[in-house]
Amino acid sequence: MDQMPTVRLGSYTISRLIVGGNPFKGYSHLSEQLDQQMREYYTQDRMIEVLLRCQEHGLNTMQSRGDQEIMDMVREYRRRGGSMHWICQTASEWDDVDENIRAIAELEPLAIYHHGTNTDQHFKAGTMDVVLRRIELIRSLGLLVSVASHIPECLEWIEQQGWPVDFYMCSFYNLSREHHESKLVTGSGFVNEDHLFGESDPARMCQFVQATDKTCLVYKILGAGRRCADQQMVRAAFAYTLENIKPGDPVIVGMYPRDVDQVALNASHMREVCGQLQR
Repeated sequence: MDQMPTVRLGSYTISRLIVGGNPFKGYSHLSEQLDQQMREYYTQDRMIEVLLRCQEHGLNTMQSRGDQEIMDMVREYRRRGGSMHWICQTASEWDDVDENIRAIAELEPLAIYHHGTNTDQHFKAGTMDVVLRRIELIRSLGLLVSVASHIPECLEWIEQQGWPVDFYMCSFYNLSREHHESKLVTGSGFVNEDHLFGESDPARMCQFVQATDKTCLVYKILGAGRRCADQQMVRAAFAYTLENIKPGDPVIVGMYPRDVDQVALNASHMREVCGQLQR
């Protein structure tokens, strides 16, 4: 097996392919049925099994939200010998997000980033001072800090303001084109989001990614399963992404290997496409 490509993030060396956490929470962005299947599949033991399998395939970094279920899982994963770096998202459903940030920090993640949908809401409301204060709190705790957004213009504004972030979390699709709220925050059921996955969205976000000197972690490159009809389509999505972001930018992909070994396949796509681009 070829070695997994790596990049630098602060003082850390991380795998260029990062395993994402939405499937762990049954958040497919695709269908109510798939949400349900993911929740049934992803017991704590299964989450840990998949993370350990990711390690076997050269991934050394995971990304997920910082709610109580995931924090409990991270503790158990580490108790069982798990060693991946953890990049953690704030959980906007907490009554006190500052308290949530401090609770996450106790588990010593590599970085904490501000929840993208919540960032977008503050951007539209003109209350980005709230987000900046949270960013400064994360910075004060000695961690790498980032902010996520689905809106390229939001990230461009943050860049222009010179916020003290170490990297950006960049969604390939603008799910905040209209009012959008994570069901993991509201606790409500599935909402069809097909119309929010615009064909021109990835190219627009790539404009920002290429324009900033800071590292960008890009996510939703597979359109939350909409670009996964077969492995040729999946590989094409990896190729498009890696051709249109900077060489030091990692890619986050959620894994749901119930029916097919997505861990091995995604790791293979990453290694092969990176190898071709380096020739």
